Amino acid sequence: MKKELPKVYEPQEVESRVYEMWEKNGCFKGHRDPDKKPFTIVMPPPNVTGQLHMGHAMDSTLQDILIRFKRMQGYAALWVPGTDHAGIATQIKVEEELRKNEGLSRYDLGREKFLERVWDWKNKYGNRIVEQQKKLGASCDWDRARFTMDEGLSKAVRHVFVSLYKKGLIYKGSRIINWCPNCVTALSDAEVEYQDKPGSFWHIRYPIQGEEGRYVIVATTRPETMLGDTGVAVNPNDERYKDIVGKKCILPLVGREMPIVADEYVDMEFGTGCVKMTPAHDPNDFEVGLRQNLETIRVLDDNGKVVEGYSRYSGMDRYEARKAIVHDLEEGGWLVKVEPHQHNVGTCYRCHSDVEPLISAQWFVKMEPLAKEALRVVNDGEVKFVPDRFSKTYTNWMENVHDWCISRQLWWGHQIPAWTCQECGHITVSEEDPTECEHCHSKNIKQEEDVLDTWFSSALWPFSTLGWPDENSEDFKYFFPTDVLVTGYDIIFFWVARMIFSACEHTGKPPFHTVFIHGLVRDDKGRKMSKSLGNGIDPLEMANQYGADALRFNLVTGNSPGNDMRFYTERCEAMRNFANKIWNASRFLMMNLTIEECRLPEHLEMEDKWILSKLNSVIPEVTENMEKFELGVAAQKVYDFIWDSYCDWYIELTKARLQGEDEEAKRNAQQVLCYVLTETLKLLHPFMPYITEEIWQALPHQGDYLMLQQWPEYHAELSFPQEEKAMELIMDAIRAVRTRRAEMNVPPSKKAHLTVATQEQAVFEAGIPFLKRLASASEVEVVPAAEARQEAGQVVIATHVAQISIPLGELVDLEKEKARVQKELDKNRKMLSGLEGKLQNPGFVSKAPANVVEAERERAEKLRALIEKLEEQLQSM
Repeated sequence: MKKELPKVYEPQEVESRVYEMWEKNGCFKGHRDPDKKPFTIVMPPPNVTGQLHMGHAMDSTLQDILIRFKRMQGYAALWVPGTDHAGIATQIKVEEELRKNEGLSRYDLGREKFLERVWDWKNKYGNRIVEQQKKLGASCDWDRARFTMDEGLSKAVRHVFVSLYKKGLIYKGSRIINWCPNCVTALSDAEVEYQDKPGSFWHIRYPIQGEEGRYVIVATTRPETMLGDTGVAVNPNDERYKDIVGKKCILPLVGREMPIVADEYVDMEFGTGCVKMTPAHDPNDFEVGLRQNLETIRVLDDNGKVVEGYSRYSGMDRYEARKAIVHDLEEGGWLVKVEPHQHNVGTCYRCHSDVEPLISAQWFVKMEPLAKEALRVVNDGEVKFVPDRFSKTYTNWMENVHDWCISRQLWWGHQIPAWTCQECGHITVSEEDPTECEHCHSKNIKQEEDVLDTWFSSALWPFSTLGWPDENSEDFKYFFPTDVLVTGYDIIFFWVARMIFSACEHTGKPPFHTVFIHGLVRDDKGRKMSKSLGNGIDPLEMANQYGADALRFNLVTGNSPGNDMRFYTERCEAMRNFANKIWNASRFLMMNLTIEECRLPEHLEMEDKWILSKLNSVIPEVTENMEKFELGVAAQKVYDFIWDSYCDWYIELTKARLQGEDEEAKRNAQQVLCYVLTETLKLLHPFMPYITEEIWQALPHQGDYLMLQQWPEYHAELSFPQEEKAMELIMDAIRAVRTRRAEMNVPPSKKAHLTVATQEQAVFEAGIPFLKRLASASEVEVVPAAEARQEAGQVVIATHVAQISIPLGELVDLEKEKARVQKELDKNRKMLSGLEGKLQNPGFVSKAPANVVEAERERAEKLRALIEKLEEQLQSM
């Protein structure tokens, strides 16, 4: 039965129906097939707190293009979706809701009840982002969707923790860590963002004990931490201070006696060459403190307030304390001077508060042993970055990596599987919950309250989602290692690096062979989309207004790997017009279609060979671009072929046959039109899945779904270089005639005699029907190039192989046209005369701004060129 396409393409109606059809019929399922090569992508799991933003839409679109392409190429393609529990972000969200709606804190509820609330919240909102991804056409195997706190993934997390602990790669220790007083948790180095902020350098006198009137001057950017000073350090080679090393100085405001020590860490050239030591609040001071045996005194609590025991400062917020301390130093005569100072301040990547370096007992992963293999696989090319420049970002970070602080002072997340014995202090680490201390067998054991950094579980994502640590998991054996990771450059440290070293350590293989990096989606002015600027664009709004296909095509065209892109709403409109162009071309074909089967005829005309040859060239080019991740270039080539070659030219070239009396010619034209459209829909499918599937279903076809069809391939027998070249010569001539007629405002209905003088006589003889119909010719005469004439009253148009003349009288009323050109000539001469007068006036030239004078000179130049053209035109008449 012949299927009609509605007059207007309605994406809203088509998209949900087509997606439901695919999903219901298992089109997205990844099947293990021993006869096929697997191709696996794991989706970077968006946060369950998430609402789809433009970055997700880009990420999702690029992955879907790749997976659809590989599925059509005959791979056993699997795209694993899922969501991340997102530690801090989710906990903060639920705590805010609790506070707003019930006036309660998590402590009022207690750990268990609070976690029930978080799970409720996750079940209510956690799938919102999944539904939004489906609207964009994401062809994931949704039956395999995972969550980072699923039972299987939690098992993998415990297994990894225990295995690293037993190898001595996880340890608990007091270290200086990054602490966010606002989120009240530790942060890893990767979660700290640095910002240049204006600050001050306060220079303070520390009196030397027992030497009246003698003191050292130290400078600090954080006077509030001086309460925790336990020493002053100078360089051992600094002659200025040799005699005071080993003596003591007095800490102003506090009165604490502190040793003056010599340490290589101190830069003699910087400041006064004396540095105050606060081992509990500065990572460098901490190291010096360990070497010099200095006391460690913590003066700020977890909320960034001064601890008890510091008189009026206790309980003050760190910045309030700073003001009070500076005031008191000045009053007491200890403040020497204050200098303005720009410095790099660490801020929390979540809430953007200033991060406080604090000493704290935390859990760490030793990174140095893990980094070696993770560096090797990138340096040896086992893992490639696209574009390659990002491998430098990765290796720089890996070569300078610090131990990773993995404990977080939260309740939502994977609770650390370590139990401390309350009797003997031994720590038992186990995959199963223990009932007693493994050392002294006391039952009085208490589990760590802290949870693991959210990146600890997402670092295992490429293999934990496939059934690991069960080595017998069929999915793990078949689909791992995965193939491509698609992600933004902003999480190379957070996530990419951690997945690589985790997979190398736990599975013995890198997790993927390619990391395909994309940039950020910015607004039309190039600014980052953010809530504070209010410049975010909702991808779902765009999809509802213009169709998901138009949004996807906008996100991919003009997009090159690793580079940020600007999002222009009007380009969505242009892409919707493209969808309408394909729809209308397909409707035109359907209305003229009488054939039951889409295959090429025995006999091909010159124009058929031209379009087939063009298609045959575009297929390998697009395929190669796709393989190299140049998805924007591939999309543009498919767009140009459809719009220009197929719609604007080939359909026009076949109309005479479609509307003629010759049944065989009619059928042959239909078959080529149908064949080329079908192959083109396959090329376009990964980019615009909905409209291509809908049209394909209406065409004569074999198989059930376009998305499961075979990707087009190059066929040597469909290359016709000679006919392709011949057809292009005719098309060049048609374009040239049309352009000239348009310049002269000649309506297409007015036919004229064409004389074509050329060395390619046979080509143009064959092209006479096209020249007559598409270049509005009443007659076409083809003569040898030697007979080219240039007579008065003729319009002459040249292409690189032909000279085409048209009697002017056949295009326009000669007398009227002469009068029109003369009138235009007079008007332009008058304008030029006025302009030249202005430019010869010294007053104007010397007083007007240089750019204005330059603009007027350019105007005069353009007028002279136009006048010359008009004079030539008049002459030829």
